Amino acid sequence: MKMLPLTARMLAAAASVALLSLSFGAMAQELKIGYVNSERVLREAAPAKAAQARLEGEFSKREKELAEQGARLKAAAERLEKEAPTLSESERARRQRELVEQDRDMQRRSREFKEDLTQRKNEELQAVVERANRVIKQIFEQEKYDVILQEAIFAGPRVDITEKVIKTLNAATPAPR
Repeated sequence: MKMLPLTARMLAAAASVALLSLSFGAMAQELKIGYVNSERVLREAAPAKAAQARLEGEFSKREKELAEQGARLKAAAERLEKEAPTLSESERARRQRELVEQDRDMQRRSREFKEDLTQRKNEELQAVVERANRVIKQIFEQEKYDVILQEAIFAGPRVDITEKVIKTLNAATPAPR
């Protein structure tokens, strides 16, 4: 192989790099890329808001009951503390046992409430995610995207299709009953 002078080799390498960057640039311009901000969809889309309203309706009564039970327990504990000096030892012990039982019951009910709420949130969230993914796939196919990303560190407004996904989801959502 014949060795070219240093400057000629540098010029050849620079020309190769320029040609490669031009061909990669042309390929990148041909790609159609979209980005969807999933958190925004789950926060702003009508199906997500409807799911949140269903959860609030379903769990608000239990949440209120737990808050009332907590307030009663606190009042009973304060009453016992205030009356303790005048109570007999057996009466004070009996009331303390009752408070411990009531507290245990409240903690159990609170734990069950949180577990039920978490399970229902996950069910509702999964349904919204599935609907959003169907909409994203529909947009992908209709508008002939090469790739649509849901996770990105940065995405410019030119590739952000989040608003289009939200509008499509909202249009497909039946009116609330």
